[in-house]
Amino acid sequence: MPQIITTGYKALVEAAEREIETLPVEAAIALLGRDDTVFVDLRDIRELQRDGRVPGAFHCPRGMLEFWIDPQSPYHKPVFAQDKKFVFFCAGGLRSALAAQTAQRMGLKPVAHIAGGFGAWRKAGGPVEAPEAGR
Repeated sequence: MPQIITTGYKALVEAAEREIETLPVEAAIALLGRDDTVFVDLRDIRELQRDGRVPGAFHCPRGMLEFWIDPQSPYHKPVFAQDKKFVFFCAGGLRSALAAQTAQRMGLKPVAHIAGGFGAWRKAGGPVEAPEAGR
């Protein structure tokens, strides 16, 4: 008998967006370079190598988020212990909504995510570091 999924990804993302701050891309671009803000890029390394990066963004693969946030984890990353605002983004804004919700539920604050993700960032003319040659 096939599995019956009772809650799809769209419902999960919609629920997350009711709990978290969603930044319009223009507002996110205005935060870049501020000392009180950390941009967290959740995309897979292959996406970064193919599409480029937001300058100064911290790369955290989505699958490691909970482990890197938790100071009790052997994988904890000190960047998440800073008293700053964390702005999450992915390619299109779906993974980042779920990630921001998870981070907020874990106690990280303040957090937000970028509506439309890296795709919207690029389309709006946000700065992008080109992919590294040879990768």
